[in-house]
Amino acid sequence: MNDILDKCAGLPEVQFAPGTVLLAEGDKSGKLYILIDGELEVSHGGVQIANISTAGSVFGEMSFLLDAPHTAAVKALRPSRAFQVTNVDEFLRSAPEVLHHIAALLALRLQCVTGYLADLKRQYAEHGDHLSMVDEVLGTLLHQQRQEVIAGPDQESDPRL
Repeated sequence: MNDILDKCAGLPEVQFAPGTVLLAEGDKSGKLYILIDGELEVSHGGVQIANISTAGSVFGEMSFLLDAPHTAAVKALRPSRAFQVTNVDEFLRSAPEVLHHIAALLALRLQCVTGYLADLKRQYAEHGDHLSMVDEVLGTLLHQQRQEVIAGPDQESDPRL
């Protein structure tokens, strides 16, 4: 992770007191944070998902990449420092190593979620209740594509592909 921090040298460094919200769920801040030190809590719908204290951890990447509001809140649990990126597109274009790092983190998250859903599918395959929907959810996740870049059967091709 220190390699990623080295690639961020020169970016503005911000400090957060305990309780400070870096990213609010549902907001679209346009910011990306790379943790230097401290501990941050990630929550979704008021439910704590994780406490993260690993230097080089990235926050706000999904919102930027999907051009959507933040899907989770991020709050400082103890005094924390992070690099703050306000022009995310320019920064990521100039730092392909950081972009690769983010891609690897997202792939790891997807691998974990897919493994979890596959385990659920195995455990509840014989149930006739709502848990049998795991198969449908897993299939949808594994084959999710951005609709705006997929050429439909009635379209020639999408120039963005």
